[in-house]
Amino acid sequence: MNGSYTSPAVLPSPNTISVRATSAASSSASGASNVSLLNPTPILSGITPTSVAAGNFTLTVTGSKFVNGAQVLLGAAPLQTTFNSATQLTANGVANSAGTFAVSVSNPDPGSSSSSNVNLQVTGSTQGSACGSMVPGQGASLGGFLPFPANSLWNTDISTAPVDPKSSAIINFIGGTTGIHADFGAGQYQGSTIGIPYLIVGSQQPPVTINFTAYGSESDPGPMPIPVTAPIEGFPNPGDQHVLVLDNSNCFLYELFGSAVSGNSWNAGAAAIWDLLSNEQRPYTWTSADAAGLPILPGLVRYDEVSAGQVQHAFRFTLRNSSPAFTPPASHWASTSGGASAAPMGMRMRLKASFDVSGFSAANQVILKALKKYGMIMADNGSNMYLSGTPDGRWDNNDLHNLGLVTTSDFEVIQMTPLYTQNNVPNGAAPQINSFTASANSVAAGTPVTLSWQTTGASYVIVSPAIGAIRTTTVSVSPAQTTTYTLYATNAFGRAMAAVTISVH
Repeated sequence: MNGSYTSPAVLPSPNTISVRATSAASSSASGASNVSLLNPTPILSGITPTSVAAGNFTLTVTGSKFVNGAQVLLGAAPLQTTFNSATQLTANGVANSAGTFAVSVSNPDPGSSSSSNVNLQVTGSTQGSACGSMVPGQGASLGGFLPFPANSLWNTDISTAPVDPKSSAIINFIGGTTGIHADFGAGQYQGSTIGIPYLIVGSQQPPVTINFTAYGSESDPGPMPIPVTAPIEGFPNPGDQHVLVLDNSNCFLYELFGSAVSGNSWNAGAAAIWDLLSNEQRPYTWTSADAAGLPILPGLVRYDEVSAGQVQHAFRFTLRNSSPAFTPPASHWASTSGGASAAPMGMRMRLKASFDVSGFSAANQVILKALKKYGMIMADNGSNMYLSGTPDGRWDNNDLHNLGLVTTSDFEVIQMTPLYTQNNVPNGAAPQINSFTASANSVAAGTPVTLSWQTTGASYVIVSPAIGAIRTTTVSVSPAQTTTYTLYATNAFGRAMAAVTISVH
């Protein structure tokens, strides 16, 4: 007797099925056999990038037959893995030394099996060491440090990228004769500094509590090393009131929106923490301190890099109208228009290669050349073609005003692929917290206790209160009173939380 059985596309539970054959000649004659269905063997096609610097890294892993729960391995060590689809995974990890390492994918039980290997080249330059080159102080030099990896969309050369089919329509919708406005400069305008300030702090800065007044459910919780003396955008006048702080000791960026000091803590409408060593993705449809769900600091025109003669990243800019859509690297929309030619958040515009920059000052040429190579990314609703930058007494305001000679019609819109609306926002697995424990649950005041955790699929983790963003899987705390510690694990598809209480007697 012959026959065939086609297994289902998704493994059933339980995974054992019974196959029965019945005689065609006599229906009373039959036989059965149990068959165990197993997960498929994953097929690994490639990884992006194929080379990283030692330190924290993020890989996009492509192939087929990946199942939810699949694990990316670096050698024998499991990486934090996010299941995107049956053909794509995202993995985060740390490489402590240079060399060539095998990357593979393992599907879970039942039938745990692994793919073939693809090599990852790790170079000897540790990414984290560059953060130490940032000089503490307000508006200080980043010392040549470039936020986020070289393959970040912020740092990608788009000078030869294709033009979007709707480019002309979008340019006309904005207004072709609208000139660039440098929304930064020296001194003050109507009592406020011109631009978005930032502060660099070091390991001596203690963590500070953040209290949320608006978008707490979409914000990263504190604490954050943001001193209450940090500069507030536009202070004392109302506005977006952004606060941006970089920590040169742990290489995280902290950004607040709608900020105000409240005693020894901060009140904020929203907050986001960014790992400067990885291509972190905010959860889809979540805001950040910016309407597009993007970091602000990496898109600012900064005096330290313009004066050095080279900018290696895209800029942030605003438009009056935006559509209910976003394109990477954005992850959130805040639409003001349903017009077919309104820009989605994350839209990138590039200064045309044919535009002659020779008549501009040396400083403005640095800015314009960056607009040709890296472009500018639409990040918020605001005045049309306002280019974001930092306040600095060394800017020449009259010279920056000359950028207004460059108009919208001198730009083109880069192809927007993919483009996400409410109908096709990506779905995937939120992180899992496998364990979160304390070495002791009842101690005398001030006794050190080790918190330990294991997560799957997390892009970054935060321990609150007292600790904040952290890359390790353990931390020591010394509670002075009974304290409940919460672990937050976040990736592009959501957040998981777990708590442990340490009683103090």
